[in-house]
This record gives sequence, C-alpha cells and structure tokens, in this order.
Amino acid sequence: MIPDAYKAFLWQLGAITIALATCLTFPAPAQNFPERTVKLIVPVPPGGSTDALARLVTLRMQAILGQPVIIENQPGAGGLIAARAVAAANPDGYTLLIGGIGTLAIGPSIKTPDFNPTAVFTPVGTVSTETMVLTVNPKVPADTLDAFVRYAKANPGKLNYGSAPGIVPHFVSELFKLKTGADIVHIPYKGAGPAVTDLLAGQIDMVFNTKSVLLQLVKQGRLRALAVTSTARWPELPEVPTLTEAQIFPYPIEVWWGIVGPARLPPAVVARLNGAINEAIQSKDVLANFMNLGIEPRGGTPQQFATLLAQDAPRWFDIIRITGIKLE
Repeated sequence: MIPDAYKAFLWQLGAITIALATCLTFPAPAQNFPERTVKLIVPVPPGGSTDALARLVTLRMQAILGQPVIIENQPGAGGLIAARAVAAANPDGYTLLIGGIGTLAIGPSIKTPDFNPTAVFTPVGTVSTETMVLTVNPKVPADTLDAFVRYAKANPGKLNYGSAPGIVPHFVSELFKLKTGADIVHIPYKGAGPAVTDLLAGQIDMVFNTKSVLLQLVKQGRLRALAVTSTARWPELPEVPTLTEAQIFPYPIEVWWGIVGPARLPPAVVARLNGAINEAIQSKDVLANFMNLGIEPRGGTPQQFATLLAQDAPRWFDIIRITGIKLE
C-alpha cells in the first residue's frame, strides 16, 4: 500500500513541474551562483556505484561552476540520514543530495510516514542509468541461475545476501526471493562497498548491484554472474541470461541517479546546477569513464526528473507491497 505521504508526493509532482517550468523563464536573481564551495551529500559509504558516480560528476562540475564541489558521505537508514540533512539545509544550492528512487523517496517514506519528498526536495537533474547483475561468491556450488535457484530452495536459510536496507538492491533481492521461492537471508549493510567487500571475502553469498560496481570483479573471476536485470543480455557477459528471459522477473529493471536540493531552491540556482550536470555528463572525460564503468548518461531538465520520479515510484511501492518488505 502506498503511504499517504507518498500519495501527496505523486500529486504534488505535477504542481512542482508546472512551477519549475514557469519559474525557469524568469530573470535569474542568483546570477552569481555559486560563490563558494558546493557540497554533494552521498547517502552511501565510499566504494559503491553512487559514490563513484558522484566523484566522477563533481570533478567535472566544479570546473564548469568555477567553485569546488566536494563529496560528503552520510550513509545509513536507507538514505534517511542523508535525506534529512539535505532537507534541513539552507535552500541556497550549496547543499545537494545524489541518489536513486530508494534513497530520494521510497526508503525514507517507508521508514518515516510523514516524509514527503516533494515538500522537502527540489528536483535538479537526472545524472545516469544502469542495470543490475546478480553475483555470488565463487564458493557457492552453482554455476548457473537455475542451479543457484535449485540449491537455494534445497537449502533454506543457508545462503545470505547483502544490501543496505530500503534501497533498490534490497527491493530487487527480495523480489528475486519471492519469484523463485528461495529462502535467502538478508544481511543489512550501510552500502554497496562494505557488502561487496564481504562478498569477495566469502562472508556473504550473494549481491545484486549495478554494472559499475560488479562487472570488473566478474571479469576478473573474483565473482560469478548469474543473471542481469536488463532488457537484453550484456555484451560483456553474453552467456549470462536476463531475469526476464528466465521468466523470474516480469519486466526489466533499470536504476537511475539524480540530484536534488532542499525545497524552495531559487529557480536560477536550479537552472545553473542543471546546466552544469548536463554539461558534465556529456564531457569527453566523464563519458569515457561512464563507458568504462557501464554507466549511461541520462541528463534532461528538472521537469523531466520530476516526471521520472512520479512514473517510477508506484512500481517500486508495488514491489515493496508484494514482497512484504518492512523497514524498521
């Protein structure tokens, strides 16, 4: 069931889109922005895909903006800690948050029913998209997706997986469990970095995460890939099936990242930051790094970002509803 706060969020996104479209045509009162360091809060520890993405983009953004753009990692609570820090910041554009649907809206909304993303955030711009891969430690006695599902079902509770609670890898892992009937135990982490470290060490058995986090480890033989969430097989892993062709997931799953600021950001500041994001992700060096990591640039206007949030949120709430995920 979609929380009441998020129902309000979906209704208000239309209003904020119209407001942004109108305000962005006005003269820019904050024409000198930025005049000092901009801080981008990352809701996970160093080492995960969100952190790597943020560092790539901010390096280029600071050259465009003419001021330092620094990273501050604030992991924990499914993004709620970082979300609250940005929501409470001055609406001047100097404190921003990067994240996906889980961090920006769903996790915080579930954990705190009165959390209303539209009331506390201003959409600034979409950064990128990726798809995910199911990986296991090579010690797991299963070389294929079918073999893994059979082994997990034959050994209920023996296998475990790692993810931060309340973000997309958590939701996708629980959907996988539901669709396969496998009893795999969730081990909570603050982010992808610590979870992948323990996966490599054999402390946990399974992780769902993005291409930028896991592909190189798979290609090095340090992890085994069993399935991907994309529409088609990855060119880099042509032997690995998609979860839709395996008839486990009903549709492909794509994850995206975007940047928001506190509510009531001045329209001229939003426009300046949005332009810097779009220019950064289309720059030659960032595009080359994105290609190496398997990240696809997204870009677009603040209005398009607001629309993306509105369109994507109901599907994820439905996944949470059918899987019965509870976030304490």
